[in-house]
Order: sequence, then structure tokens, then C-alpha cells
Amino acid sequence: MPAIPYFHVDAFAQKAFAGNPAGVCPLQTWLPTELMQHIAAENNLAETAFIVPRVGSASEYDIRWFTPAVEIDLCGHATLASAHVLFAHLGFAGAKVVFHSQSGPLEVSREADGRLTLDFPSRPPQPLAVHPTGLVDGLRATPSHVLASRDLLAVFGSEAEVRALKPDYARIGALEYVGVIATAPGSNGVDFVSRFFAPRVGVPEDPVTGSAHSTLIPYWAEKLGKTELRARQISPRGGELWCRLRDDRVDISGYAVTYSTGEIMVG
Repeated sequence: MPAIPYFHVDAFAQKAFAGNPAGVCPLQTWLPTELMQHIAAENNLAETAFIVPRVGSASEYDIRWFTPAVEIDLCGHATLASAHVLFAHLGFAGAKVVFHSQSGPLEVSREADGRLTLDFPSRPPQPLAVHPTGLVDGLRATPSHVLASRDLLAVFGSEAEVRALKPDYARIGALEYVGVIATAPGSNGVDFVSRFFAPRVGVPEDPVTGSAHSTLIPYWAEKLGKTELRARQISPRGGELWCRLRDDRVDISGYAVTYSTGEIMVG
């Protein structure tokens, strides 16, 4: 088997060692699913994306994402990283690339200031009457209220409470959701902050999570009464996101930088 091109990109960051690192493997045809999962496990990043060009199109690709443990249905930072690789390294000349995924078509546009904008589905959370069993013990803290979409959304009163969380990952991983988003109002020009815990899919704490903002943006847009928002994910690495609600879609913008390039030798 020929060597597989490999790019390590820090997404939602303007410098290395910040944002969320993603692996990107451009392919001509799909590898066996088991092999892609092995590669993602070996990379040991939150996600590794694999992209394949669509026959007959110069601007459309199929995309799949793998955590170290499972294939996942939607990933923002690895999609941003994949677009960055196309624009910065593979000679993609257009202003917009379309990725076809388990969650439908996802567009990524290149902005004049260098940011990349994801066009993602909106996933508004629905209130839960009671806290799911194990959530409070898992977070080691009690949110003011809890909602759910693909992920649980645990809302706190202050940024300090979200920063102070020290979850029990075994208990969080036992919940019947992909992950748990902890969020609170922001400060210093930021509308809201968040952290994301997904040990169930092999990611104890994700540094910056685009897909979680498919839920965060509609929630905070309604709470704050505006459709354009600034967000910060306050993991140890941290990340900045520019957000917009558009009916049943959300725009999520951020920068990306290449950390390394190379080849994967699996043959």
C-alpha cells in the first residue's frame, strides 16, 4: 500500500499548541473502515478526518471522522482542519469546499481575513424535566438546568463554575449521550463559554468542539436575543469561535494552523 499523506492541524487557533489538534488524511479512495479506525487510534487525537474527492467535482469531497475509539457523525474542528489542508497545501483554488458526511453536506468558506467558516446543522437542545442519573456525580457539580440533543447541555451560572469542573470521566462515559457540554455566560467580549467531555467515544475532554456549537449557538441565541455571538471554549488549550444562527443552520468560524506534515506507512 502506498504511503498516506498526513497533516496535523491545530484548528480554532492562530498559533501552534492552541485550539484542537486534528489529523487529516487526503485519500483517492476509501481505506477499509477498520484500518481508518486503527490510524485514528494510533494518531491518538480527538479526531482524524479522512477525505475523498467526489468523482466529477472539483469542489466536493466525502468526509469521515474517527476518534481513537469510534467513527462519529459530526466533527467541527477536523472539518475545519480538512478545509485548511485543501486551501493551504493541496492547491484548492475556490472560495468554498463542500464535504458530504453522515450529517449531510457541510460547506466551508474561506473568509478575507483568513478565517474559515463552517456551515453546520443547528441542533437545538430540548429541556429535560430531571437531571439524567449520574450527571451530577459525573460533573461533581450541579448545573442550574439540563437540556439535550445529541449531547447533554449542562448550564451553569458563571464561567468560574465551568472552569472549576473536574469530572469523573467513568461516570460521564456511562451516560447515554455522545458527550456532555458544560456552558455559562461569558465575559470580556465573549457571549458564552463552554467545555466538552466525551469519554464515551474516547475523548475525555475535547479542546475545542465545533459540533457542540451546533447545540450551543441556538441555545445562547435564544437566551441572549441575538444571532451573532462570540464564543470561547475554556479547555486548557482553549479556542476562539465566531458564531451565527441562520434558521436551521449555524455558521462557526475560526482559524487553523498546520503543525506538521508527513506520511503514514501502513503497507
